[in-house]
Amino acid sequence: MFTGIVEEVGRIARIEQKGENRRIVIEARNTPAQLKTGDSCAVSGVCLTALDIKPNSFCADLAPETWVRTSLSRITEGALVNLELPMKADGRFGGHIVQGHVDGVGKLMEFEHIPNSDDYWLHIELPVELEKYLVYKGSITIEGISLTVAKLDGLKCSVAIIPHTVEMTNLKTLKPGDPVNLEADIVAKYLEKWFHRGEEKSGGLTVETLVAKGF
Repeated sequence: MFTGIVEEVGRIARIEQKGENRRIVIEARNTPAQLKTGDSCAVSGVCLTALDIKPNSFCADLAPETWVRTSLSRITEGALVNLELPMKADGRFGGHIVQGHVDGVGKLMEFEHIPNSDDYWLHIELPVELEKYLVYKGSITIEGISLTVAKLDGLKCSVAIIPHTVEMTNLKTLKPGDPVNLEADIVAKYLEKWFHRGEEKSGGLTVETLVAKGF
């Protein structure tokens, strides 16, 4: 489990094709020293298994499904990726619950500087299937970064980005049209399942019914 607080930005040193699979070699200053073979590491929001660990690099194998269904399909050698190690049992939540299981790929629409401010607006086009999980002021993971939804307009989601986040992540390298990994808040997905299970048992729940029950 992760929390969406990026610990380091790594660089893709090499991409090796192995049949239908790919192996990526990631160079980083600090992360490899904290890994053992088989450990998990979130790479731009994708939970991968660390292999062939060296002092300043580690590898991860990508199945065709991972390559096709995440923003890793756009990476080339030299690309920057966000790295986060799993949260320790005695650790502190800095973001929100992140599994490293990408729910969908959005598209960067615009990285807009906010007038009279050092901050930015990050505008993302959402895939249709994810829109239902997002709420104003709720959490969303973008490229492995825990962020807060500031605006929702149909399939357009906007989050405010402070300069520190720009500096400490790969956001500064992204361009309009680039795909970005998105993970919805796991709580929203559990609530959806609970709600639909309740509908099946009761023959249909309404907003009025939920209010009457105190929800």
